[in-house]
Amino acid sequence: MTEVSSLTGRLLVATPSLVDPNFERAVVLLLEHDGDGALGVVLNRPTPVGVADVLEAWAELTGSPDVVFQGGPVSLDAALGLAVVPGGAGCGDAADGPMGWRRIHGAIGLVDLDAPPELLAAELGTLRIFAGYAGWAAGQLEDELADGAWYVVESEPGDVSSPAPEGLWRAVLRRQRSKLAMFATYPDDPTLN
Repeated sequence: MTEVSSLTGRLLVATPSLVDPNFERAVVLLLEHDGDGALGVVLNRPTPVGVADVLEAWAELTGSPDVVFQGGPVSLDAALGLAVVPGGAGCGDAADGPMGWRRIHGAIGLVDLDAPPELLAAELGTLRIFAGYAGWAAGQLEDELADGAWYVVESEPGDVSSPAPEGLWRAVLRRQRSKLAMFATYPDDPTLN
């Protein structure tokens, strides 16, 4: 087997040709990627469910919109907390962050939702709650990349807490310094052109 170069912390941006309803126009932050597979969360799928309705103790720490996001089609009954810790990008390892937070990439990390919120409240910059996640078996993501289903781009801490998540697909593409920026103008329905 060939060695897999980790894409942890990078974004998968669905190409216009990806029409799977779970991932059409999706922006996925990869939380883990190695030879065993990959795991990530879709950043731009807010649900109508308020965080206060399912995790009341964490509701005050979530940004706007203060709803649960559908992180992907796997384990929709499980919740993941993703948070940005200001100044966390330059830190060396997970121990540099607050207790109850595990660094994924730069200033972005996973929150232990079983921990008391007050333990993290003073140090968290932003928090998002996700129901479910996106997962790929060993080699599956690499096959999808080879088939042209995803663009791989760098993430920014603000991607996790975008106040306009529905526009994140276009925003991420627009900021690229390559031909990818042109795809930000790709119509929702190209047959109407």
